Amino acid sequence: MVVLNRIYTRTGDDGTTALGSGERRPKYDLRVGAYGTVDETNAALGIVRLHLAGAPDLDVMLGRIQNDLFDLGADLAVPQREGKAERLRVISSQVARLESDIDSLNAELADLTSFVLPGGTPASAYLHLARTICRRAERMVVELAAQPEEPVSDAAIQYMNRLSDFLFVASRFMNDRGAGDVLWVPGQNR
Repeated sequence: MVVLNRIYTRTGDDGTTALGSGERRPKYDLRVGAYGTVDETNAALGIVRLHLAGAPDLDVMLGRIQNDLFDLGADLAVPQREGKAERLRVISSQVARLESDIDSLNAELADLTSFVLPGGTPASAYLHLARTICRRAERMVVELAAQPEEPVSDAAIQYMNRLSDFLFVASRFMNDRGAGDVLWVPGQNR
């Protein structure tokens, strides 16, 4: 149970922040940056959800994803250490659910004949924004995992990779199931 009755603590005034383990790290630390960018992805999804009129199933999917992103933030905020009690971790069933949701949305889409430019409906444009933030978060999580002293679960990396795929498919879904996609025309303005 999380209880937040005091928002400011002044403990970060020295440029550090506490991980979920209590360990203090600089605010520019890669682990802090990774879970902060996961949080940024989540905030972008909150904006997306304001623009989902007529797509209640997608709204439900995004609500689950927002909760998963808090799980992922908690996962990243407490590095895995041998001999320590296990904390909340993203697990493979969360990745599998994303794959199922991708397949469900993708089944309704028009065939893709070109790369897609961000745009179309407001929901689609915001989904593309969330996708690019998600990709940045994924790059940071992968970079973190490449550090020998910074363990990250395979499921956490897989979740971020699938999420960006989900957001791409969802953006097409919100563009009249792909019919309203803004397609890239290579060299159009030469």
